[in-house]
Amino acid sequence: MATRVVVGTQWGDEGKGKYIDMLAGDSDMVVRFSGGNNAGHTIVADGVKYALHLIPSGILHKGKTCIIGNGVVVDPAVLLKEMKGLNEKGVSTDNLLISDRAHVIMPYHKELDELQEKFRGSNSIGTTKRGIGPAYSDKTERSGIRVCDLIDEEVFAQKVRANLEVKNLIIEKVYGGEKFDAEQIISEYSAYAKELKKHVVDTNDIVFDAIEAGKNILFEGAQATFLDLDFGTYPYVTSSNPVAGGVCTGAGVGPVSINEVYGVLKAYTSRVGAGPFPTEQDNEIGDTIRELGWEYGTTTGRPRRCGWLDAVMIRYAARVNGLTALAINHVDTIGKLDKIKLCVAYKKDGAVIKHFPSSLKELAKCEPVYEDFDGWNVDISNVKTYDGLPENAKKYLKRIEELTGVKVKFIGVGKDREQTITV
Repeated sequence: MATRVVVGTQWGDEGKGKYIDMLAGDSDMVVRFSGGNNAGHTIVADGVKYALHLIPSGILHKGKTCIIGNGVVVDPAVLLKEMKGLNEKGVSTDNLLISDRAHVIMPYHKELDELQEKFRGSNSIGTTKRGIGPAYSDKTERSGIRVCDLIDEEVFAQKVRANLEVKNLIIEKVYGGEKFDAEQIISEYSAYAKELKKHVVDTNDIVFDAIEAGKNILFEGAQATFLDLDFGTYPYVTSSNPVAGGVCTGAGVGPVSINEVYGVLKAYTSRVGAGPFPTEQDNEIGDTIRELGWEYGTTTGRPRRCGWLDAVMIRYAARVNGLTALAINHVDTIGKLDKIKLCVAYKKDGAVIKHFPSSLKELAKCEPVYEDFDGWNVDISNVKTYDGLPENAKKYLKRIEELTGVKVKFIGVGKDREQTITV
């Protein structure tokens, strides 16, 4: 039995989908345990590009059970659209299961997300405005609507009407928006429920039974460590726990059941939206990295901020997640630069530190301490073994291992799943 977790070690968009797709090949089950459709995995398989937002990447492999766990917030309209898109490309979604405990994103969640972000003005967080935060807020304050409620017409209608008594007041009186009609929402979502009902089950039992039977299970994270609600650069974070510990609460799995945790990163750093970014290169270098790596959001299309790799961040992520191995993408991309910098520590108030501050005020004082590396500037997109890599690339990867205390297992040298070196 192998129970493996794939998590992001930066601010998301590290290319987790590629490794999830690869590892799904010898997995019996793939489970998404956190987030919503504010995340996206882009996978290139056999020359075909797939952009997945809610459905586990294992769906691209025939016969794999794919589960949307209880820790995910689900927008039914988005999910059905994604399922239809896959079906049109010849990908079956018959093996997709949805936890009856997962919470549902409602229209008023999306409206509140947009209104709240607008109200914050210059202090905006940079959300995707897809209702993720308000849905998790309702979950926490115990007014959320779960998938088991969605497929029960009577319960769903009752909860929608009750919630809108409060939500409409907030939307109208606080933010100056337009109120929602309960009956219209009930009618719209009842149609979604009829389509999704056959996929809804108690997934916790299914996952537990698979572990007990010795099946190979892959847990798929969305977003990343530094977007984690507790361990990320708060408040510029998501509304769930995409770290490895989120598997326990987001899929109903005890920690002793997890065997391996793979941390995915880029050979540089990128992030979308507002928030601190110690190694950001808001200059020609950052622009070059963005274009070479085509750093534009899968979900939003927004250009990503780019900078040098920050090993302080990766070391922190290794500890928080209990990483057993690293998977590094875009090694081909960063090697196209003549000179590469790697952040090995921070300098703050005249002292060198190697920990990642919790306070954004303190983080803003941190200046990266860099080590310099030469690029390799040769095409490595068809290299199949570690020994086949240029010496300069090996030096760079070796230094990352030394600084983080975690060995590199996978090296991405291109977008396609075949363009991956297994060490």
